[in-house]
Amino acid sequence: MNLKLAAGSDPATTDGRDTVLTVTGLGKRYRGGRDNTWALRDCSFTLPAGSVTALVGMNGAGKTTLLSILAGLLTPTAGHLTLPSTGQGGADGARIAFVAQEKPLYRYFSVADMLQVGARLNRVWDQERALRWLRRFDIPLDRACGRLSGGQQAQVNFAIALGSRPSVLLLDEPVSTLDPLARSEVTAELLTEAADTGMTVLLSTHVVGELVGVADHLLLLAKGRLLAAGEIDTLLENHLHYVGPRADVPPGPGQVVWASHTDNQSVFLVRLPETGPVPPVDAPWTTRPVTLEEFVLAQLKKVRTAGEGEA
Repeated sequence: MNLKLAAGSDPATTDGRDTVLTVTGLGKRYRGGRDNTWALRDCSFTLPAGSVTALVGMNGAGKTTLLSILAGLLTPTAGHLTLPSTGQGGADGARIAFVAQEKPLYRYFSVADMLQVGARLNRVWDQERALRWLRRFDIPLDRACGRLSGGQQAQVNFAIALGSRPSVLLLDEPVSTLDPLARSEVTAELLTEAADTGMTVLLSTHVVGELVGVADHLLLLAKGRLLAAGEIDTLLENHLHYVGPRADVPPGPGQVVWASHTDNQSVFLVRLPETGPVPPVDAPWTTRPVTLEEFVLAQLKKVRTAGEGEA
């Protein structure tokens, strides 16, 4: 894998936090048969230390490919990623843990056995941290993993990942097998872990509504390309809705990202110019802020309509 360890002090992100992971020009091309396509292309971003970043995109957008490269399970065709030479992992560098959609547990091993596997496979291991997670969700240590429900198996995977004390925790659709209450509880516990330890979390999801109050940064993928990356609050502040009578163009400044029309009304979602405040609009036009779900859907609709992977 094309992995670099940065020397010296860690670079800072635009929000002032240190950078725990830098991705530059990352790409993955699959060859064979009739396919010779890029699943991921020219992907560049940074993860701020201690952040919770949501990786969002439709099925086939490249989310799992990206996470697998970051976890070291796939070798990129192009580009590289950089970890700092120091961090939560100590002088030997930062560490990455990955919880995939599949649950790689030995079905005949007990939960306690799987913790022993985790302890042997990781150079740093926190048994109490792993046990604390399992106790929180009442997972029996003596039960064979094959006899656990899908949700319970997910909790064992979380426990093993957290026991390795990662600097960066990668989660691929982490709560898809859990019921709504368990999803809420797991998300809250992960946020607590991140806040208490300074762990950086990158989680893949297609349920945008569940990200409100959870993620503070966004990576938006479509057709293998990165459409948007950055702090969620800043991304939303840089966009605005104009709502008013049927029209072909918005009544104020901004680049139109998406527009919807009825016989009597038009709604424009625009990317605001970087200079100066937005002047007020004349009645009957009004403005309103953009929600995260609206922002994501507008970007994806634009790609689908254009028929290409660029915003």
